Amino acid sequence: MKRYGIALGVLTLLLLGLALTQGMMGGFGPGMMGYGPHYGPGMMGGHGMMGMMAVYPPEAQPIPQKEAKARIEAYAKRLYPGARLKDFMAFSQNYYAQVVDEKGQGLFELIVDRYTGVVSPEPGPNMMWNTRYGTMGGPAGTPARFSLEEANKLAQTFLSDYLPGARVLEAGAFPGYYTFDFGRKEVEGMLSVSAYTGEVWVHTWHGFFLGD
Repeated sequence: MKRYGIALGVLTLLLLGLALTQGMMGGFGPGMMGYGPHYGPGMMGGHGMMGMMAVYPPEAQPIPQKEAKARIEAYAKRLYPGARLKDFMAFSQNYYAQVVDEKGQGLFELIVDRYTGVVSPEPGPNMMWNTRYGTMGGPAGTPARFSLEEANKLAQTFLSDYLPGARVLEAGAFPGYYTFDFGRKEVEGMLSVSAYTGEVWVHTWHGFFLGD
């Protein structure tokens, strides 16, 4: 009976771990990630733990945008000496920037915690789909299946269901994927599209858009 109880406890922990994993990486998609052309439930995407808001004490004050921008530039140049910022945006949870090279080609995306000032690679597509700087690597050197224009259409199709009336406002190309700002009149969010699978990943970790 004791061994049965231990086994049952282990099984319970495994099931709980599976549930938490799905919660952390949950989203939409035809396969494992995001939301793709065939639409269906997937394991990894823009909803769940990765999209949860951080909690700060009531007296916490965000760092100035100027300081955040300086920090993100310094971090980017450590990774690529010729790096420069294409976009710098403020959200309720973090500051965000797209980093490009000397020719204006996208390298990676970074975020800065608005309250701690900690700079880090943006989670989600930047880590999982970036074939040059991502932690998962990817099919580097393999021709992309979807062009920027095609990815834009996929993003717009997704938005027709996700946020009716919203449209793609601005696009950025990175190694292995594309990132789009979207909204109805002004920026309300951000999403990425894989250049290889066409899957869509919503960036739910930013919070509300505050301005450029």
